Amino acid sequence: MPLLAAAAPAPEPQQSGSPYPPKIVVMASRSGSPIHLSPMNAGGRAFSLGGPTQTYCPVQVGDACPPGEQTVIAGLSSLDVLVPGGQQMYVEPSGAVGFTQAHSAAIPPGSYIGGFTYAPGPNYGVYSFKGWDADGFMGCPNPKSGFYQVFANMKNATVPTGNIKDCLSFTALAVNYTGPSPAAWQYV
Repeated sequence: MPLLAAAAPAPEPQQSGSPYPPKIVVMASRSGSPIHLSPMNAGGRAFSLGGPTQTYCPVQVGDACPPGEQTVIAGLSSLDVLVPGGQQMYVEPSGAVGFTQAHSAAIPPGSYIGGFTYAPGPNYGVYSFKGWDADGFMGCPNPKSGFYQVFANMKNATVPTGNIKDCLSFTALAVNYTGPSPAAWQYV
C-alpha cells in the first residue's frame, strides 16, 4: 500500500492540454434525471450527489474553523482542507470514489490514485476520471443513504444495489470556488 507524505498531497502533474484546475465545486449534469444539477458532496469517506457535506472542526480551533459548508476539490485529487496532512481522493477497486481520513494516509488496497482530469470551458469546466478505462463518473442509488453514490463509470463496478444498470452516468460540471479557503477543517 503506498504511503502518502505527511504534508498535504502534492499536486498531480497537469494533463496534456489541460491547465491545472482551480479550486472547484462539482455538480452532476444529466438532464431529465433525479441527479441533474446535484452537488457532489463528501461525507462518510465517499461522495454522493445531493447528500450533505460532512465536516468536522475541533472545538479548540474555535472561530478559526473554516465554514465547512461545501465540498471543494483543490487540484486534481485533494480536498481543500486545513487539517495537517490533507485529504486525498482515490477510486476504490469497487469503483467508489473516496477520500482519506484526516491524519491518515491509509487508502484501501488496490485503489487507484490519480486518474482525475480537468478541462476548462467557457462557463463550466469538466472534472472527470479516466483511470481503469473509466469514462468519467456515474451516480448509483445507495439504499442505505438514500442518495446517489459517486462511482467511476466503469463496466465492472460493484455498486450498492448490485445492479450497474441502476446507475446513471453524468458529466461532472466544475465551477470555480471563490469562498473562504480552506473550505473545511476536514471532511468526515
